Amino acid sequence: MIVEMHPYIGLVEAIKQRRAARSFSGDRIPEAVLQEILELGIQAPSGFNLQPWRFIVVREQENKDKLQACAFNQRQVGEAPVVLICCGDRRVTQIEYITSVIHLGEDVGIMTDSYANYMRSSIPEFFANHPSFETIEAWTNRHAMLAVAYMMIVAKSFGVDSCPMEGFDSAKVKEAFQIPEEVDICCLLALGYAKEPFKQYGGRFPVDRVCFNESYSEPFKFS
Repeated sequence: MIVEMHPYIGLVEAIKQRRAARSFSGDRIPEAVLQEILELGIQAPSGFNLQPWRFIVVREQENKDKLQACAFNQRQVGEAPVVLICCGDRRVTQIEYITSVIHLGEDVGIMTDSYANYMRSSIPEFFANHPSFETIEAWTNRHAMLAVAYMMIVAKSFGVDSCPMEGFDSAKVKEAFQIPEEVDICCLLALGYAKEPFKQYGGRFPVDRVCFNESYSEPFKFS
């Protein structure tokens, strides 16, 4: 049976209401809601459509306990019904993987021979020169976090709270969850239903503090 899902919080409210949950109730996330979070999350954009994000979905309590031990015993890892180990795969630079992305484009009817040839030649050159990043890990993390951000907003639209976390021992997590050497962990994402009260809203700097007009030296102002 197909369950049709409809968010019950609009986009603007989902963005405004999302907070990092520090503690979770034991209520499980319905399977259909989790599926929507994952499927809509990976609709995020990525350079050359390489989609370098990878997610290990941790739900068994034994494995959450193991992950919690790798994350400085932070309680939200053990309490949340779902924790994602969010990773970036450096192997997306390999020609075999590039070819699989080309096949994706062919399957949906948008890949031309000229663009396929462009991808085969340009992607390896781009990563060899890496003009906008120091390491491939920096590039894969950049794109993985786009998908993580999508997931947090989608989750909130379905009433599911989240907590992105960078407090963990990467080497221990990789060993405990059999993560390949070429795959890097960019964060953990705890998902579930927060215990009240939420952490108080810390405020945000105004647009004119963080946005600039045409160059970094000119403050931005709306017309």
